Amino acid sequence: MTKISLMSAGCLWAALFFVHSTKPLRADDWPQWQGPDRTNVSKETGLLKTWPKDGPKLLWTFDKAGVGFSGPAVVGDRLYIMGGREDTSIVFALDVKTGKELWSCLIGKTFRNSYGDGPRGTPTIDGDSLYALDGQGELICVETSSGKKRWSVNMQNDLKGEMMSGWGYSESVLVDGDQVVCCPGGKEGTVAALDKKTGKVKWRSKELTDKATYSSLVVAEIGGVRQYVQLTHKSASDGGIVGVAAKDGKLLWYYPRPGYQTAVIPTPIVHGDLVYATAGYGAGCNLLQISRTGEKFEAKELYKSSQKNVMKNQHGGVVLVGDCVYGYSDGRGWTCQKLKTGEAAWDDKVKVGRGSLTCVDGYLYCYAESTGEAYLVEASPDSLKLKNKFKTPKQKKEGSIWTHPVVANGRLYLRDQDLIFCYDVREHAAAAR
Repeated sequence: MTKISLMSAGCLWAALFFVHSTKPLRADDWPQWQGPDRTNVSKETGLLKTWPKDGPKLLWTFDKAGVGFSGPAVVGDRLYIMGGREDTSIVFALDVKTGKELWSCLIGKTFRNSYGDGPRGTPTIDGDSLYALDGQGELICVETSSGKKRWSVNMQNDLKGEMMSGWGYSESVLVDGDQVVCCPGGKEGTVAALDKKTGKVKWRSKELTDKATYSSLVVAEIGGVRQYVQLTHKSASDGGIVGVAAKDGKLLWYYPRPGYQTAVIPTPIVHGDLVYATAGYGAGCNLLQISRTGEKFEAKELYKSSQKNVMKNQHGGVVLVGDCVYGYSDGRGWTCQKLKTGEAAWDDKVKVGRGSLTCVDGYLYCYAESTGEAYLVEASPDSLKLKNKFKTPKQKKEGSIWTHPVVANGRLYLRDQDLIFCYDVREHAAAAR
C-alpha cells in the first residue's frame, strides 16, 4: 500500500471513529420568544456536556446592538434582534457566521425608563416576515430578507391599549396561522388578533378588558379548543390568569389572581390541561387544571401562592423539564419545584447567581444578571448540579443583564445591552479544537 493510500485509510478511519463516537447533532432554529413552541426547552442534541475552563469557543462579538433587553430570534444563518441607538429603536439582522450586520429597520423613538432604556421583546419570524414590538408599543412587520417595512400598528394610539405600569411594552408577539396575536390591554379588549399580512384588527377580546402585563401569551389546545393563555392585570393588587378562544377572542375561562402587582413578567406554562403561572414581588405561583363541560370551561385551583409560595420568579423565567419547574425564586435562590404538588425539591442560593435560563438537551443554561457569568447546570430533581461556568469577556450593565440566553443551531447567544456574544457549544466542534 502506498503512503498516500495509508494516509487516506487513516483519515477515513478517523472520520468513521468520530462519527460513531459522538452523539448526532440535532440543530434547531429559535424563531421567536422561548423557541418554536414557547416552552423555552430546545430539542437540540449533540451539545457539550461540560465546558472548557475558559468557556466554549467565542466565535464573535457584536458591539453595536444598542440599549435594550430584546432577545435574539435565530432562523438559518440569520439572527434578528432589537436595540435602541441614540433616539431611535431599530430591528436588525446579523449573519450568524460572522456577526456582521446585514440590515436594520427603524421602529420608532427609543423607549426611556429609569430602570433601563430600549426595546424589551423578542422578534417573531414567520416565513419571510418578521414581527417586532418595541417599548413604545410600536408593532411592525418587515421583510426578513431586506428589512423593508410592510406595516406598523401602535398599541396605544391605534389600539387604545393600556399597560399595568410604566415600564413599556415588553411582550413578544405570537404568530398563529394567519393572525398576529398581541396584548395591547384596555377597554377595547386585552387581547388583539391582527391580520398578519396587513396589520388590520381581526378581533378583540371584548369580554376581557384587563390591562396588559409584561408577559407573553402562549397557544394551547385544551378541551378541544385552541386558545391563548396569558396573565393580565386588573387593579392595584390583583389580576388574572386567562384563556381566550383563538378564533374570535371569546373569554373561555378566568382565574382571579390576587397579588399580581408592580410587574407581572414570566410566561405561563401549559402542560396538557394544567396551567402554571408565577410572578415576583411576592406574588408566588399557581397551578390550575382547566376542564370543559359542553361549552363551559372551568379553572380549578390545585394550589395557590399562599399555600405553595415556592416559586416567586421576577423576570428570569421558568422552564418545565420532566415533572419539575426550574427557575430563580426571590428569597430562595435557584429552585426546583414539583409541578403537580408545588413542593420544592431543592433550592440553592450559593452556586449560581440570580438570572435567566433556557434548557437544552437536559441541561439548564443560566445567565447571571449581576456578573455576566454563564452556567451549565444539569436539570436534575436531586440537587443543583453545576457542571461549569464562565464569564463573558466584557460587561456593559452589571446588575441588569436581563436578556435571556438562547441556544440555536449549536450556538449560545448572550446579550448585555450593546454586546452580543456568540459561542460554539457543539460537541464535535470542541473535539476538533
